[in-house]
Amino acid sequence: MTTEEKKNVQEVQEEQTASAEELALRLAETEEELRICREQVMRLAAELDNFKKRIEREKAEHIKYALAAFANDLLPFLDNLERAVSSAKESRDIEKLIDGLEITLTGYLKTLERYGLKTFTAVGQRFDPAVHEALSIVENSDHEENTVVQELLRGYTLHERVLRPALVTVSKKTSSSPEGSGQSGGDA
Repeated sequence: MTTEEKKNVQEVQEEQTASAEELALRLAETEEELRICREQVMRLAAELDNFKKRIEREKAEHIKYALAAFANDLLPFLDNLERAVSSAKESRDIEKLIDGLEITLTGYLKTLERYGLKTFTAVGQRFDPAVHEALSIVENSDHEENTVVQELLRGYTLHERVLRPALVTVSKKTSSSPEGSGQSGGDA
């Protein structure tokens, strides 16, 4: 091999060595970046897990005490009812007891309305299975068919959604047969 060929081989080897060193340096830098990224991902995953656990704890705490304000607003009515019972035992004055109970009931309903719980009127309304539950049907010539003629149990809505349908009696046209008078015990 000539000197010039040796020189060329040596230059190629030096270039390859420089390239290999450069590649090894790049590889080391990339591996370090990868290690840093993995640590960041692990840290973020741990933070996310801790965040989820904190949210779950806060949610459980919120659910546990969500009714605290509501319950606190109802306590005066419980106190009034206890006083009414105590007073009724002592005085036996039915009129005062009724007056006290009516005041307590009115306040109780107003408190429930503040929380979105409202009653609705059923008597005189057209029967609607979405808000009424028919317990019985009666023949009645004074009302149109499928009209609520009696409310047996009051219905309630909570924020415009039916919480409990009104339990009602619904009218039916009077039949012409003599056996058809009176109340039918069938469910609607």
